[in-house]
Amino acid sequence: MKIRTLARMALLTAAALILGYIDALIPLVPSVPGIKLGLSNLVLLYAVFYMRPLETVILMLLKVGLSSLLFGNAIGALYALAGGMLSVTAMLLLKRIPGVSPIPVSTVGGITHILGQLAVGTALISWQPVLVYAPWLLIAGTVTGILLGVAAKAAFYGIERYERRHDA
Repeated sequence: MKIRTLARMALLTAAALILGYIDALIPLVPSVPGIKLGLSNLVLLYAVFYMRPLETVILMLLKVGLSSLLFGNAIGALYALAGGMLSVTAMLLLKRIPGVSPIPVSTVGGITHILGQLAVGTALISWQPVLVYAPWLLIAGTVTGILLGVAAKAAFYGIERYERRHDA
């Protein structure tokens, strides 16, 4: 891995950790555990669109591993890893469609992240309690996926505009 790529990965990992910490401070729906904005997923969306797939997966693993060490626990790490692996895989596959926007990629990422977490919940607890939370979590994953996709699309437009101006 080149020094430039390594530095970029370090900066993106730090950004993901900071956004994840900020995200943990914002209670969206206190009565439904696990619903968050997923701000650190903006960093993963950037990686999906501007980095190689392997670098994106490594970034997700760094984000999950370090977040779990700093702010979480082993059980939370299982949920985050399952959701992260499923969502990154789905986003990378969807990104292969020419001209696809960050909005559907992010939305699919949000939904598949929840599906991965629901699978872990079913394996660890049972399907009945998971079934109670599933609709709320899937709605939240869809809404936050759309919101993050809109934010990412605007940010990517700014990044590309900046790069065009400074490359010319």
